[in-house]
Amino acid sequence: MTGTTLLPDRAPDTLAADLRAANFTADGLQAHLGSVAAAALHREQVVPALRATDDDRPLSVLIRFFCLGMPMPAGLLDRALPSTGAAGLVAHGLATRDGEALAPAYDLRPYGDEDHDWWVLSDLSEVATRAPLREDHVLGIGGASTTLASWTPRRRARRALDLGTGSGVQTLHLAQHCDQIVATDLSERACATAQFTASINGLDMVEVRRGSLFEPVAGERFDLIVSNPPFVITPRAPGVPEYEYRDGGLVGDAIVRTVVQQAEQHLQPGGIAQLLGNWEVPRGRDWADVVGDWLAPTGLDAWVVQRDSQDPAEYAELWASDGGHRTGEIYERMYAAWLDDFAAREVERIGFGIITLRRPETDRPAVRRLEEVGGPVASPMGPTIDAGLRVLEWTATHEVLDARWMVAADVTEERFGRPGAADPSVIRLTQGGGLRHTVQIDTATAAFVSVADGELTARQAYAAIAALLDQDAEELLAEQRPIVQGLVERGFLVPVEGE
Repeated sequence: MTGTTLLPDRAPDTLAADLRAANFTADGLQAHLGSVAAAALHREQVVPALRATDDDRPLSVLIRFFCLGMPMPAGLLDRALPSTGAAGLVAHGLATRDGEALAPAYDLRPYGDEDHDWWVLSDLSEVATRAPLREDHVLGIGGASTTLASWTPRRRARRALDLGTGSGVQTLHLAQHCDQIVATDLSERACATAQFTASINGLDMVEVRRGSLFEPVAGERFDLIVSNPPFVITPRAPGVPEYEYRDGGLVGDAIVRTVVQQAEQHLQPGGIAQLLGNWEVPRGRDWADVVGDWLAPTGLDAWVVQRDSQDPAEYAELWASDGGHRTGEIYERMYAAWLDDFAAREVERIGFGIITLRRPETDRPAVRRLEEVGGPVASPMGPTIDAGLRVLEWTATHEVLDARWMVAADVTEERFGRPGAADPSVIRLTQGGGLRHTVQIDTATAAFVSVADGELTARQAYAAIAALLDQDAEELLAEQRPIVQGLVERGFLVPVEGE
């Protein structure tokens, strides 16, 4: 009931038109279910959606069939999909016969952004099947895939690589700004599913190849690489399932380290790689040291943001329950296996974050920026990443003090002081967008920021500030240079156009 031997690598030619006519789109589903039921369905809670679709309208039928995994009478599907029909769903492997009804073989979900309506094929979740996931399960739209899509810079590119494509979510976004896309995955089911996703959305610039990591693109280079790799750290122990969508088959965090260290040979000069990852932090070490060691053998610029970290028990609880095992003897055995695995390597924390890499266009030392940001950030983050990469490139070859800077439009200043005090005791700058950094600054920096309107270079401005503060200009410049550099790197200061 949960699958079929036929892998549906192409969509029926009529299916997209049928779905669009039924308003089976992201906006249509939201409007049909209502905000409460739609939000609950996003959390994989189906009861509100069942109540909102308790009728025979075509959109209700399609939601119950494709999103909730419920068998539906063939006649209702014929009416909901008049050109494709129930017979077309069976012929293309999307459904199986169940007496007079059809049972869905896959999940087909509307997905979109402000400008596009798409559909994504994936395997039915455990909510639909009422059973643990199969190990070759192909994951649909999830938090990791939407995070990666949000953080990817959207520069125009000739060739892009979607490494570990899964159901093809990243490929949909890449198709909007890339001329050619290669999508790869080790899983046969994932390759077929990604091909179907490309097919139903009319993407003829996508080539799907099967293989491990960079093997399918040996000797090839790309302008952009995106990857949501199988980064979950899973113990290699009897009784612990290895899901293809999350488990790379290597010990510890080796899968992400391998992608980071092999990306350089597959990037064009100026090319960018954007990926998600976990990293193990052994006792006595810092996460930035661990990731820094990964980067050391490469010549890549890097901007790594750690978004979260967990202790071994928290990590075990998250992933032992993934796939439908949440209680009982099997769950407890897997939980213990995770703890044993981390203990064997003296792992104290497991970090999660976003890794951005760029291959320099010239022969120069790599520039690295590693920071931890746990709070809310802007969405999408791609424009911030793009601007940050350009700043890293610029600062690698220019002196920040000799440039003219302006305060970014989203920056505000706050001053705090004791009642009656003549001067503030705390001055703070806050970003309204991007990574939403907040920094505390001193009087000299505040004076510079207040005059950073693009007229004077930082060096000229600080010469005047030194005179006002009765300080030695060279000493003030030496003190303030790393502060200005940090404000530039974090987007508080932006260059004057044309600099």
